Amino acid sequence: MQEKIAACSWSSGKDSCLALYRAIQSGVKIKYLMNFISREYQRVAFHGAPAELVDFQSQALGIPLLQRETTKDNYEEVFRKTLRELKKNGICQLVRGDIFLIDLRDWVEDVCASEGMGVISPIWGDSSEDLLREFVGIGFKSVLTSAQAEKLNKDWVGRTIDEKFIEDLKSVPGVDLCGENGEFHSFVYDGPIFKKHIDITKTDKVLINGYWFLDIQEYKLKDKGGEQ
Repeated sequence: MQEKIAACSWSSGKDSCLALYRAIQSGVKIKYLMNFISREYQRVAFHGAPAELVDFQSQALGIPLLQRETTKDNYEEVFRKTLRELKKNGICQLVRGDIFLIDLRDWVEDVCASEGMGVISPIWGDSSEDLLREFVGIGFKSVLTSAQAEKLNKDWVGRTIDEKFIEDLKSVPGVDLCGENGEFHSFVYDGPIFKKHIDITKTDKVLINGYWFLDIQEYKLKDKGGEQ
């Protein structure tokens, strides 16, 4: 049977990480992490992770990073160009961490299909609570890096996503437990498929355009048993 080779659409957060994990567990060979950052801010849009920090994730996972800059006006153009780069490297499948947003899934599948790329959606259709509990139970470590200020206050930003986080979040009305409607975003710094882990040593909290962000300012890439 021919090995299935793919790239993973990588946001730096928990959903794309769990999709990556499930894809790997099912036998998919992941050749690249495909990531987009804001040209203006040099960060992942909405998640807030600096470009270098995403590169640290790539190194920690041992999967090469294909990172491209976008603006609010050229995202689709850059997305298509990146798909073509992947195809030239023999990759015709893209792993995605979509859960239930049909419009987004349909857009991605239509664009990918027009470029001759298939889409693998390992976590599609599962309940947000089940997915979040699986993510935590497997042993992934992540922190909440941005939140809609009208739904989640400043104290949520910087929290580790664990069982206590899940139980507390369940008491907040109008918030999906995976933040699938954009209520919050996260950054994964360790887990069972990480060969190294990222030690976050200095942060700040900032309010920008109605979102609380965790500004991750200082960090180190470490071996599982100590510093690199």
